[in-house]
Amino acid sequence: MMHPIISCIVPCFNSRAYVAEALDSIFAQTYRPIEVIVADDGSTDGTLEVLRRYPEIAAVTQPDRGPAATRNLGLRRAAGELVAFLDADDLWHPDKLTRQYQCFVDDPELQYCVTHAQMFWSADLDDERDRLADHPRSHAVPGYATTTLLARRCVFDRIGLFDERLRFGDAVEWFIRASEANLKMMVLDEVLTYHRMHDSNLTRRQSDESRKEFLAIVRGMLLRKSGREAKSR
Repeated sequence: MMHPIISCIVPCFNSRAYVAEALDSIFAQTYRPIEVIVADDGSTDGTLEVLRRYPEIAAVTQPDRGPAATRNLGLRRAAGELVAFLDADDLWHPDKLTRQYQCFVDDPELQYCVTHAQMFWSADLDDERDRLADHPRSHAVPGYATTTLLARRCVFDRIGLFDERLRFGDAVEWFIRASEANLKMMVLDEVLTYHRMHDSNLTRRQSDESRKEFLAIVRGMLLRKSGREAKSR
């Protein structure tokens, strides 16, 4: 059976410290064929030099426009029937794409699939890891995040790309739109994505702005729900 191409999109910004690990985890995937696109958001830290060690990738660049615009930059370049995203500081289990793709084989009506995700800490944050050992966030959770996602490319044509006005909650807002569109989805119970905690996490660096943006996203969702309920009366 011929497998479709999966476009693996890696958005990055000043990711020199971690991007090679992310790319290695993509090329270690048991699924083939894959297309690997790195979308760089104007890195100045030597990220592009690291990328030159991977002649098999397609690299596209733009000035600093934020995470959503960077994901969209990769999406516009993607040629695959299915698309997946891996942030440059995160990792995939080697069987992530294989196991997710099987869900689409088993259910041809499936539109997107997410996995469980597990946080892990960089070595300089061992104290934080130990302090949060019993915290719920330290355990595997359903990953409603782009790094766990495998979706049909046509889904983005149907509900739109990531909202480039958002800097922190673009993935959350996209998943809300997908839910409102009643797209068929699946959550795999397996941990197939690993989210790295480090000093440069965007939400850690700008936590107040992040909270404000997420609250605005939730308010927008509630307003749309109220409007739909009013029309149905």
